[in-house]
Amino acid sequence: MELSFNELKKMLKQDASHLPVIKAALLGDSSTQLFALALRGYALSVNYNLDLFESDYDQIDLQVSDPGSDLYTSNPRFIIVFHSPRKLLKEFYKLPAAERSGFAEHYLNRVKETCETINSRTSATIIWANLPMLDDGIFGQFSNKLPMAWPYQQRSINTGLMKLAAEEKNLFIADFDLLQSRVGMGDVHNSAMYVSSDIIFSLDFMPVAAKAVMDIIKAVSGMFAKCLVLDLDNTVWGGVIGDDGIDKIQIGDLGIGKAYTELQLWAKELKERGVILAVCSKNTDSIAREPFEKHPDMILRMEDIAVFVANWENKVDNIRHIQSVLNIGFDSMVFLDDNPFERNMVRDNVPGLVVPELPEDPADYIPFLRTLNLFETATFESADAGRTLQYQVEAKRVVLQQQFTSEAEFLGSLDMKSDVKAFDKYTIPRIAQLSQRSNQFNLRTVRYTEADLVRITEDRLYHTVSFSLKDKFGDYGLVSAIVLSARENELFLENWIMSCRVLKRGMEAFVYNKIVNIAREYGFAKVTAEYIPTAKNGIVANLLPDLGFVKNDKWELDATTAEHKSNFIKAT
Repeated sequence: MELSFNELKKMLKQDASHLPVIKAALLGDSSTQLFALALRGYALSVNYNLDLFESDYDQIDLQVSDPGSDLYTSNPRFIIVFHSPRKLLKEFYKLPAAERSGFAEHYLNRVKETCETINSRTSATIIWANLPMLDDGIFGQFSNKLPMAWPYQQRSINTGLMKLAAEEKNLFIADFDLLQSRVGMGDVHNSAMYVSSDIIFSLDFMPVAAKAVMDIIKAVSGMFAKCLVLDLDNTVWGGVIGDDGIDKIQIGDLGIGKAYTELQLWAKELKERGVILAVCSKNTDSIAREPFEKHPDMILRMEDIAVFVANWENKVDNIRHIQSVLNIGFDSMVFLDDNPFERNMVRDNVPGLVVPELPEDPADYIPFLRTLNLFETATFESADAGRTLQYQVEAKRVVLQQQFTSEAEFLGSLDMKSDVKAFDKYTIPRIAQLSQRSNQFNLRTVRYTEADLVRITEDRLYHTVSFSLKDKFGDYGLVSAIVLSARENELFLENWIMSCRVLKRGMEAFVYNKIVNIAREYGFAKVTAEYIPTAKNGIVANLLPDLGFVKNDKWELDATTAEHKSNFIKAT
């Protein structure tokens, strides 16, 4: 449920000392005090404590250009920047008519220079708000044909910001223009507030804009939905398959069937993007599978579903089973069900799981879901589409494991091989994604952007290693990465991340051996490390002592005497 501005203000009275802290900075060309309140309040509503530096009024350029400014001394992880289209329109009008067609290009060059300056002085992620459309009413519809018209230039700015963000990995766009199209121009701007106090956004729009910014912050910080769990009857198709039969369920291009087809298309595209699809249905398994296998109008097929659970057990237990198979947090899952009773049952018994309150009319499912932005992401690779197959292959490994009485015999039978190499331009996007997605096996929970990793690889004080894994069943892809830094006479383990899909495969020992080998190769007698506990990375709480590290002021390992740890993985 969306909170109002006043409700967000009330959130600020809560004790936030127990919540994870995110440091951010807010720069605007207009009054930002109320938007800062909305940002901090919304962060608290999603269980984050936003430590926010707010720049003085209209000080963007001064804060960015001065290396000793409060912006940089506040050491933000995120820098949020927005310009008012009304302020920019005044700049536009001051130009001679002959120069106005170049306004967008000039503005975009300013944005690029600003980002380059920030990137040269900090590793903060930049979140730049685009411009909510403002029609000055001078040329009417003809402005779409006229480069010197303001609407033409503003649209060019927003298009240019997208292109710039595609090039600059450390730049993300908060799409305020899209939000305005959803809520309406009248709900974005309050003319009286703007005239009296130079506040750009209305109080009604501030929570909407705050959510958009926090969605990006959460995604870059590794908190985003990874799995969509679907009910079937009256959710994926109309009707009850067990009662109506495959020929009577509603799906396809006729009548209300279009609504269910649209939902399937939406889910299919999420799967292609890398979101895991699962089914949780009260049904007889063979009957529930029949439409996926035989109905000509089904968009979703069995190969699209990573985990399929259809039985007569309660959905709470079935969702817990799906979570255990996927080995992800409940707060990384979204559950869709048309039945209010089932929704409430699951919501009350599975904390953290996102359960949208679907509209009663199926025709409203997709319009409603599109507004929620349930699956914000910070990265995308074409390989993400193969994630479902990876989980299906993992099920085959589970079946094989049951045939062995010894874990060692099972691991030895897998014929595991790992490609070990330094980070490069091909692996950096996947490593950045792994650092953002991995919450459990993440020793210090450091989140790297692609820009961060490029800087690290160019610094001679760092040693980086990525690890892929494949076995006789298939290719896991890139599953682990370590960042090591030279510190005088020791090698410090900056971070170690690993996909939970390869837990108990021996990869921990394999990576450990590589760390020791690097220390010896470069003459470091000691490897030091740190474990920073979070609410989710408890599985690595004992990783360092289990590997032989000893706790003094920090965890230390004598690389000269460290013993090789056996495993069944071969380097390629």
